[in-house]
Amino acid sequence: MNTFVNEPIYCVGTGIISSIGANVQEFSNALKNGVSGISWLKGYENSELPMRIGAQIPDFSFTNIKVARRSPFTIQTSVIAVVEAWHQARLSENQVEPERIGLVIAGQNTTQNYQYALHAKFIEHPEYLSPRYALQFLETDQVGVISEIFNIQGEGFVVGGASASGNVAIIKAQQLIQAGIVDVCLVVGVVADLSPMDIQGFYNIGAMGAREFKHQPEKASRPFDDKHEGFIYGQASGCLVLESASSMERRKITPNAELLGGSLCLAGNSTSEPNLAAEVKVMKTAIKQSHISSDRIDYLNAHGSSSPLGDQVEVEAIISVFGGNNKNLLINSTKGLIGHCLYSAGVVEAIATIVQMQNNFIHPNKNLENPISDSCQFSGGVSIDKKITYAMSNSFGFGGINTSIILKSF
Repeated sequence: MNTFVNEPIYCVGTGIISSIGANVQEFSNALKNGVSGISWLKGYENSELPMRIGAQIPDFSFTNIKVARRSPFTIQTSVIAVVEAWHQARLSENQVEPERIGLVIAGQNTTQNYQYALHAKFIEHPEYLSPRYALQFLETDQVGVISEIFNIQGEGFVVGGASASGNVAIIKAQQLIQAGIVDVCLVVGVVADLSPMDIQGFYNIGAMGAREFKHQPEKASRPFDDKHEGFIYGQASGCLVLESASSMERRKITPNAELLGGSLCLAGNSTSEPNLAAEVKVMKTAIKQSHISSDRIDYLNAHGSSSPLGDQVEVEAIISVFGGNNKNLLINSTKGLIGHCLYSAGVVEAIATIVQMQNNFIHPNKNLENPISDSCQFSGGVSIDKKITYAMSNSFGFGGINTSIILKSF
């Protein structure tokens, strides 16, 4: 019988592969040095797409793990992130019963480009379609492959929350542990492998930027700057390993950070429009769940997608929750360096938050030249040395999905 576990939950492992680093250490160093991963999209040189810049994972290759060797790119990048997080959490040497390990995958429509690439050949010769396609076009292939490699036998599923999927997955993993269903839960943010149709769709709805800066890729992602035009597509896969305090202590593991709280609420709309009241509500609820006051939070990793309306509404929500001219709260957006990683953004930005907490710095706000508000304290063009004790990370998604999590340094 499962019972509610009223004990702290910690992050004990992180793993990442991104446009600015193939592991957590490289990622952390790049953040501190303000390295941008945004450049020209490879493979689109002769494309008619209006937007051909983004932050791709460079020079990717995968040959090490037999189970996933023939899997799509989205599976392979997830496996790489999980391997790093698994080893960091020392789950191979200080084992947990397989039935007490869970797996939550953050992502939806993650095989669009895989299907798009097969379409032309399928039209000519449908009989040559690989039998494995019936497994690989499903998001649950992520659950199957990862659980097979790591012998995970607890609960496992996929969650979708548009650009908030990563935070939704973190919150669901937290709830699994709190419910006593598992002791350890892996949260995997799936890389966004967009097809040309996906890119065109985001551009047509007005969500993507790079109009004025389409010939200057590194300048195109501009969270909270008055020349922001929309988000820039980014690629990254990330993994967090969450664990209950009692399990962690039994295994004698030192954590990276404590997950104090996480909140998810809907705005009651089906559009891409942000909602001020919902953003205020979700941040206040996360703070309340964490049993701290808002003035204890000294760092905010904002959703900050470089969207004019989205950035403006988030600034208004931040001021409503934390007050104007709050000198204690430093704000940045990781999307200025790595673009918007969509489904994995919440996981990737949680990792960015954790490495800043561990290494006592706030990474730069890339391209923030003329802030849209002088009532918020944004980090500048270079890293700031700062000890972070409490941090918030926001993720908002199309369809009125709003999330916020709070982390405490260890």
